[in-house]
Amino acid sequence: MNNMKKNLFDLSSRVAIITGGTGLLGQQHAEAIASAGGIPVLADICLEGVDPQGRVWKERFGEQACAIETDITNPESVKNLLTEVLARYGRVDILVNNAANNPKMEKTSDVEFSRLENFPLNQWEADIAVGLTGAFLCSQIIGSEMARRRRGVIVNVASDLAVIAPDQRLYRQPGLPAEQQPVKPVTYSVVKTGLIGLTRYLATYWADDGVRVNAISPGGVYNNQPEAFVQRLTNLIPLGRMANADEYQAAIIYLCSDASSYMTGTNLVIDGGRSCW
Repeated sequence: MNNMKKNLFDLSSRVAIITGGTGLLGQQHAEAIASAGGIPVLADICLEGVDPQGRVWKERFGEQACAIETDITNPESVKNLLTEVLARYGRVDILVNNAANNPKMEKTSDVEFSRLENFPLNQWEADIAVGLTGAFLCSQIIGSEMARRRRGVIVNVASDLAVIAPDQRLYRQPGLPAEQQPVKPVTYSVVKTGLIGLTRYLATYWADDGVRVNAISPGGVYNNQPEAFVQRLTNLIPLGRMANADEYQAAIIYLCSDASSYMTGTNLVIDGGRSCW
């Protein structure tokens, strides 16, 4: 690869806000951006255990990276996030809408609440608020700043369940009657599908303002799930395994960099082939 092509993936000095930044994939996104020379800002409602001054943090995310406590469901909190980023760095170039509620149904003991017939309204509202309204607010506030400067990138983190329905057989537990079997909650599919719609809307809305907007739909990531669940899921994936946590990093760099300069309004599906079947 010659230097010109390498430079297409260069994120040097670009400032990237990542919501849900302290979560499993949020940290992976931040690490990817830092590896390409960018400056990740990990925005999260909980910063417990986060140490931006620590050696491990600096080695992983870079000397200039920071973490900012943010409630993305609160417009004032998002505005404060933007204000702090601009005061610290003078610019914002990238927004990764990564935050979401994602209940691990294969581990829960409270199985009945997840079923559609019993799903609580307050849980619906909470999941929509974080996963979809939060992405809208961050895009509205932070994206508008990028549009004002006529340059920027938004990446919405959706899911393979934005393009296919959840296979509820994955979550079945032996010995339970049908009406008590756990399922992937309705909100997860609704939120992730909604993010694809938001992606298309923003991509065309800001096309003349230099802001590109794309989505990524990752498949399941191995994170010490029960072996029975892992086996069921891998049977649905042509590549025969779940993803490792770092296998989406190259896609994040691609979507955030000039390498994807002619790409907007697109959903990049990376699911080991699951949605092909």
